[in-house]
Amino acid sequence: MGERTSYPPGTFSWSDLQTDDLDRAKSFYGELLGWSYADIPIGDDSVYSMAQVAGHNVAGLGERQDETMPPHWNCYVTVEDADANAARAAELGATVVAEPFDVFDAGRMAVFADPQGAVLSVWQPKDNIGASLVNALGALTWNDLMSPDVKASADFYRALFGWEIAEIEGADGQYWSITNNGRINGGIMPTPEGGRPVWNLYFAVADADAAVAKAGELGGSTIAGPMDVPNGTRFAVLSDSSGAVFSVAAGPMDD
Repeated sequence: MGERTSYPPGTFSWSDLQTDDLDRAKSFYGELLGWSYADIPIGDDSVYSMAQVAGHNVAGLGERQDETMPPHWNCYVTVEDADANAARAAELGATVVAEPFDVFDAGRMAVFADPQGAVLSVWQPKDNIGASLVNALGALTWNDLMSPDVKASADFYRALFGWEIAEIEGADGQYWSITNNGRINGGIMPTPEGGRPVWNLYFAVADADAAVAKAGELGGSTIAGPMDVPNGTRFAVLSDSSGAVFSVAAGPMDD
């Protein structure tokens, strides 16, 4: 069980859902992933719901802030300085979608679209590090980027976060690993035909096939899979009952 009290800069550390029906989303993920919730008032009769596993915060859920955007999951990377990181991303060709701002006393964040169009958030922690549990059932276990230009994406993120990015041996140009601070941190793959540039996230489950079936019962849909990868992981790409895309994975996990 990967309990965390801090994250090295450049590490994926949080994810949150922007949805059009918070109660429905909480029910969907509660039944699928076993989440309980702690609601935090954020003004205007709104709440930000902390999804929890065994008392640990694992993700967040909230009503979408922009009704022109469809329901979606956001991926966050820890940084030392959100302002400096957003400025550097812009220098490297990214578009800053949300300029750095404080999230109460929890931390400071910014959002950018990388040069290929994939949106990513950066998190400068203060009182909140992000997820206090990862790589456990119901918790975040992986992130990967679908890019129309893997080389350009790799160059951008190497320059921004100092990531080591290398093609996986035997993957035939279809997958690159991301290493940060000596640990495997995620991956990059070519955008599938008909797809768009996006950061995807994976939650750990005991049985990917059972999770796919359960998601369907709860009003979700299967986009791809379940399928196996060489390291023994079986995964599927799903959409929830409001259409937000995420993945589930069953298999070996780091601590």
